[in-house]
Amino acid sequence: MIVEHRGLSEISGSLVILEGVKHPVNEELVEIHLPDHTKRIGRIVAIEGDKAALQVFEGTRGLSMVNTKTVLTGKPMEMNVSSEILGRVFDGLGRPIDGLGEIFPEKKRNVNGQPMNPVSRVYPQNFIRTGISSIDCLATLIRGQKLPIFSGSGMKHNELAVQIVRQASLADDDDFAIVFAAMGVKNDVADYFRQSFENAGVMDRVVMFLNVSNDPIVERIITPRCALTAAEYLAFDLNKHILVILTDMTSYCEALREFSSSKGEIPGRKGYPGYLYSDLATIYERAGIINSAKGSVTQIPILTMPNDDITHPIPDLTGYITEGQIVLDRGLDTMGVYPPVNVLASLSRLMKDGIGDGATREDHAALSNQLFALYAKVQDAKALASVIGEDELSDADKKIMAFGKAFDEQFLNQGGVNRSLDETLDLGWSLLSMLPRNMLERVDDALLDKYYKPPIDAE
Repeated sequence: MIVEHRGLSEISGSLVILEGVKHPVNEELVEIHLPDHTKRIGRIVAIEGDKAALQVFEGTRGLSMVNTKTVLTGKPMEMNVSSEILGRVFDGLGRPIDGLGEIFPEKKRNVNGQPMNPVSRVYPQNFIRTGISSIDCLATLIRGQKLPIFSGSGMKHNELAVQIVRQASLADDDDFAIVFAAMGVKNDVADYFRQSFENAGVMDRVVMFLNVSNDPIVERIITPRCALTAAEYLAFDLNKHILVILTDMTSYCEALREFSSSKGEIPGRKGYPGYLYSDLATIYERAGIINSAKGSVTQIPILTMPNDDITHPIPDLTGYITEGQIVLDRGLDTMGVYPPVNVLASLSRLMKDGIGDGATREDHAALSNQLFALYAKVQDAKALASVIGEDELSDADKKIMAFGKAFDEQFLNQGGVNRSLDETLDLGWSLLSMLPRNMLERVDDALLDKYYKPPIDAE
């Protein structure tokens, strides 16, 4: 039932307080009509008796305590969805901003989504190729997975996000599309994303949501939910496989902290609300595969770690919810390695079930394990060399050091090159072949006989 109120009781930041509200509902959509006949939208975020706190997305500047008219619509915030959203650009609230007109809706969807029944979930087992060797080989992305990227301020996570959008594909060439949401980015970064997708010719398979830094901060809280609403429609109604990229989740959490403070809530760690974990879970857990649809939703949230601290509440809680992480390393970034993936700190917990014979290639798992083991020895050899000097290392350690240098320069540092999985795995074997066969302890003889090409001085 639509209910109309005139006047406001209190204005506090982006919140307004309304008294005398009968039967308010949390998350209910409200329309706020100003005396100049303009309209803003908001939602009920807190209820106490007959008082309701309303979050105004466009801000409270210009609102009148006396003449403002508030209409309770009796429904949650919804987004118009249809097959026409592919190739379109929206603002943080799901409104078109590309000048191509409004979306003719086939359906209206609650942006808060519907919880997935755990019984109906299907275990993720299919490989998504990103064209990036360090991800495809060592931290493989699986369809239906949540695999965040942990970066740092000033690092090249935006370039990495664009490269993934440009190159990502499925092995079986099923319907594949990407939902890209940017939160709190500068205008030049937003333009960079748009132009990069258009220049790469992939815009027709991308749905973009852009919340820029000068937009009202409360819109940022809705942006990932609008993006996931679009993704769920494309996946579970139109049977497409959707990759959702959310950047930067740190901006989202900062907005949540500011909003929580404005409501007077008791802060938790570093001032973030105590419900940060459950709030992030309502976003991340919207990824997955269900048995009643052919499509899927896969997530790559990108977040910048404040002070490169992986124990900060945002990456820490994200790691509890998601199935692995890809960590970017500032030392590699300083050396000019792109993408600067920290191999030893990165992992994909679902890759073991999505790689191997019949999925990627028979040697994938063993090659990955061997590269991990040798790269760990590289770090030990570097630590030893820093104490005794590289000239004093044993012959085996010198070979390990040479392998590590080649791994950084050839395997990790690929620039904007789009590598096929076979090219990535063959490159891995080429690097392993720098070492004597007896140093490859994680690969069985059958695979060594097939793929290992021994160096001339191995014996």
